[in-house]
Amino acid sequence: GIGVVGCHAQRQPHAMDYTLFLFDLDDTLLDFRASERLSFARTLASLGIEADTGPLYATYQQCNRALWDALEQGRIDQAFLKVERFRQLFLRHAIEADPARAAHTYLEWLPQTVVLTDGARAACEALATQGTIGIITNGIEQVQRRRIAVSGLADLIAFVATSEACGCAKPDVRFFEFAAAMAPDVGRARTVIIGDRLEADILGGNRFGIDSCWFNPQRAALSGEAVPTFQVAHLSELPGLLGRR
Repeated sequence: GIGVVGCHAQRQPHAMDYTLFLFDLDDTLLDFRASERLSFARTLASLGIEADTGPLYATYQQCNRALWDALEQGRIDQAFLKVERFRQLFLRHAIEADPARAAHTYLEWLPQTVVLTDGARAACEALATQGTIGIITNGIEQVQRRRIAVSGLADLIAFVATSEACGCAKPDVRFFEFAAAMAPDVGRARTVIIGDRLEADILGGNRFGIDSCWFNPQRAALSGEAVPTFQVAHLSELPGLLGRR
């Protein structure tokens, strides 16, 4: 469960200090895997592709993950990624379909298939009483805003910072500067990022000089250079950990 995992800051974190909570969206507040699988199946069906979804989805995830890594390294942009993942998928499985149409259809379905992570609403309600909640996401602006609207969390969220609007993606420090500028009255010492990805959320927080909480529901081993201040396996742990004492 909860553990303070070696702090990258010199001070021991004081949870009561936090007044800005930067949440990652996908696989943190929203169960993106569930949404993605559903949207993918509906996209194939609407294109008249009748193949077994399982193997196609596995290939799609492989292509998608590699492209997101390239995006986070600044090697490609989002417009390319949206279509390329379907182009590679159709190529590998010898499917005659238009990748641009598939990309458009998929992004139409995605905001309609929102699934909240267990405990997300209650955690946000508790933390919103003591500070500001902002979303910091590498996702696509129009899609993420629609998904937040459908999620039932919109009333608790003060702002949404997307990599598409910024032009840089997590873990780039410039993206964190862009997000922090949306709450200019809060200093870094009172800011914490909560996210599921060590190499994007936690490493980005480390580089920006803010505390971080790794959402780790699988209880995976810590790896790489990222150093989370805290980690939790369930979102219900957040108010007790990051809330006022």
